Amino acid sequence: MAKRLWIVFALFFLCAVAASAQDAKTVLQAAQKAMGDVTSIQYSGTGHINSFGQAWTPNAAWPSTNLTSYTKTIDYSSKSAKEDLIHSEPNPMVKGGGRPFAGDDKQQNLVSGQYAWDMPGSAPVPQLGAAAERQLQIWLTPHGFLKAAMENNATAKKVGTGTEISFQTGKYTVTGTINAQNMVTKTETWLPNPVLGDMPVETTFSGYKDFNGVKFPTTIVQKQGGQATLELTVNSVNPNPGLNISVPDAVKTATAPPIKVQSQKMADGIWFVAGGSHNSMVVEFPTYITVIEGPLGEGRSLAVIAEAKRLVPNKPIKYLINTHSHFDHSGGVRTYVAEGATIITQEINVPFYQKAWAAPRTLAPDNLSKGAKEANFLPVKEKYVLTEGNRTLEIFHESGSMHNAGMLLVYFPKEKILEEADDYTPDLPELAAPGGIRPPVFMANLMKNIQTLKLDVATVAPMHGIVVPFSEMQKAASAGKG
Repeated sequence: MAKRLWIVFALFFLCAVAASAQDAKTVLQAAQKAMGDVTSIQYSGTGHINSFGQAWTPNAAWPSTNLTSYTKTIDYSSKSAKEDLIHSEPNPMVKGGGRPFAGDDKQQNLVSGQYAWDMPGSAPVPQLGAAAERQLQIWLTPHGFLKAAMENNATAKKVGTGTEISFQTGKYTVTGTINAQNMVTKTETWLPNPVLGDMPVETTFSGYKDFNGVKFPTTIVQKQGGQATLELTVNSVNPNPGLNISVPDAVKTATAPPIKVQSQKMADGIWFVAGGSHNSMVVEFPTYITVIEGPLGEGRSLAVIAEAKRLVPNKPIKYLINTHSHFDHSGGVRTYVAEGATIITQEINVPFYQKAWAAPRTLAPDNLSKGAKEANFLPVKEKYVLTEGNRTLEIFHESGSMHNAGMLLVYFPKEKILEEADDYTPDLPELAAPGGIRPPVFMANLMKNIQTLKLDVATVAPMHGIVVPFSEMQKAASAGKG
């Protein structure tokens, strides 16, 4: 009897799935007829683009910049897209990071099949690993969603006054809503993020108008991690323009470079660990190791951890000092939790990390998600001192920072070394341009804190750039650079 019931249940389930797929096909065909069936599309507009993961305070909106020009061209059959945009800093500037502080920032982002690259100038810059997400963005657009759903055995269910369509493409689940007028009003998916885990990506479409026989939204808003990353007012749409992209040889032959760590001894038991766009520091105490900064992601952190153990064998990493919550500086922090370290960070970050780290991580599991360790935090309000034997380091909250409200500075009083993040980047050639790449207010605030705290600095260890004498930072400050 039980076996018979299971057979009946299985047949019912299969019939329900088949009916759902058939319903999805009917809904998709109706939407395609209403919206127009195109092979390629180009749309342009203006609005705002936001710096993902660069909020001034945890849980705040991503900092917004003015999107003065935006054009995206998509060819669905070749899975290709080109995105051209120009954005500029608002006046007055907004708090937070990741924006084009000096003048307009022109960007061109491309994808063609398995290849992705940017064109910041005349030479392509391969973006290894970005092709999957950029292709996914093609299927999150209204007409792209219809095409992908038709090709990927979508299912349907009624929701409110519309229909929810879902399908799987690679490891990504994509869901969209089609209203009673047969217009796509929303698409949703999840992307892996080292800070947020399985991160929701939601794009809404409204204000549909007819553009040369094709219905297209005039307002597009995309949110990632619950905050807007793109707010676009569409003013022109060109159906079927075609897109012929030739993948540069330099992109075809590009391979992922190995993660490098280059250690520079700054004093007895203190090392500056560079080798990439972001730096860390390794500090030896009599019975343990402290690492300053866990940037980017798990790969970088594992490499720094290995270097720390090489430099200081047979001692545990007891602390990881996280300077601030921007994702490029906090993406590898969980790796240190898995290593058993306590995380020292400004107190406003603790609730944010606790909530973010509780999210599922099915798309890109990391070491912490595979283990059973719980995160331990040592919250800093204004000052905290680590001391053991003859080693002392002081951790200060940088008051008044426009870059991040929870910014920490680390100072070694005996060695007169100052660690700082994002206020001063001494080795980038862009600093020679008028205004540099950091706003003068960042440098001015850092100098003010150094004076207020009465820090006797001889050497600066930046989390971007190279180690320099403090006199070099003083020159940059007096010249209005960052």
